[in-house]
Amino acid sequence: MQAEPQGFDRVLSSMCTEPHPVAREAAERFLATNPGDPGTYPTVADLEGRAISMLGDIAALDDPAGYVASGGTEANIQAVRIARERARKNDIESPSVIMPESGHFSFRKAADVLDVDLTIVPTDDDHRVRLDAVRDRANEETALIVGVAGSTEYGRVDPLGPLGEIAHDVGALFHVDAAWGGFVLPFTDTEWTFADVPVDTMTIDPHKMGQAAIPAGGLLVRDEALLDELAVDTPYLETTSQATLTGTRSGAGVASAVAAMEELWPEGYAAQADRSQANADWLATQLAELGYDVVRPTLPLVAADVPTPTFEALRADGWRISRTGTGELRVVCMPHVSRSMLESFVDDLAAIDECTPTAATTDD
Repeated sequence: MQAEPQGFDRVLSSMCTEPHPVAREAAERFLATNPGDPGTYPTVADLEGRAISMLGDIAALDDPAGYVASGGTEANIQAVRIARERARKNDIESPSVIMPESGHFSFRKAADVLDVDLTIVPTDDDHRVRLDAVRDRANEETALIVGVAGSTEYGRVDPLGPLGEIAHDVGALFHVDAAWGGFVLPFTDTEWTFADVPVDTMTIDPHKMGQAAIPAGGLLVRDEALLDELAVDTPYLETTSQATLTGTRSGAGVASAVAAMEELWPEGYAAQADRSQANADWLATQLAELGYDVVRPTLPLVAADVPTPTFEALRADGWRISRTGTGELRVVCMPHVSRSMLESFVDDLAAIDECTPTAATTDD
């Protein structure tokens, strides 16, 4: 029997979503193309240039360079790789990376794969990196400092301007991980772009809030010369060098990213950001009224202290939910998450509370 993909009607904790119809159609048309071989597939290579140009518009980068990656993990690994290679050229024998505890787990993978030291610094009570902790640990061995623009657990944005200044004061590069937040932050007053802060490299993923088909991540660099740190010879291809991590890549992801951005930037994304934030604010209010401690959303992500029995009961009801590292329920208000979907979720939660009256006040 042919398997069917899971629907999104009860998915509340994913940072991916249903592709926009134009993105889905573009992905299907370019399934058999490989932007990793631009000499053979020039059309999709041109589309990749268009994708990077549009990502540059979103992130306010005047002369954008980069490529469409498989996702945020690859882009983050590549940012670390750029910093490591640059540090080695500057005779730094043991380059290190500093990131907040709110940073994505992909940086742990990067440190392991690339054999660099990873220093994890604490966050404050609002789940943003503590600048004093970064200053205390930054030194001449620091190759890269990471700032988060839309954390995966609480949707928080680090103080990116001061963080970038600390990085450059010690001669390090500054990387901003805006994999999820990059398609929401343009419609806030947050300073996060290349025009706002001294960022050198950035992760920004069209296949998250950008509504492109998977896989479609993005790596942007302020200076195209930074990509030279990644280049390797490719003598049997029509092009002679390659800066990407993978060789063969998905033309489907490239084409769908372009289609989604051309369709939705900026008005469509602005409207979606407003809907998502309104849904997050509504859900936070409902959870608080049920008696749960809620981490108030600054971006469309809600965390609340739902105890384990209640959480497991919601999972048993078919809700696809997850927890933060410290155990809170985590709900991401992606484009597929409607108000009626959230109303159904809150109704189920309230019904569970009626069966277990102390659920909202009992610790795990």
